[in-house]
Amino acid sequence: MSFSGRYQLESQENFEPFMKAIGLPDELIQKGKDIKSISEIEENGDHFKVTVTTGSKVLVNSFTIGKEAELETVTGRRSSRWFIVKATS
Repeated sequence: MSFSGRYQLESQENFEPFMKAIGLPDELIQKGKDIKSISEIEENGDHFKVTVTTGSKVLVNSFTIGKEAELETVTGRRSSRWFIVKATS
């Protein structure tokens, strides 16, 4: 199953409490709560590139399934993550 494509945010619930919990300042929360982001996913085998555009802010992260990757968050912090695909029957 391919995840490649362009996706536009249609709705969001609990946006403000979530953004506060991850440390976003109130000023940025208020600016961003009505902006609809667009996510573009490019998939090449096990490698993914995710570009999220929210207003004028563009966040680009890349990762490979089964390998550690350093990602940037909406607050500008960087953190290491592992991505694993789990099959369900």
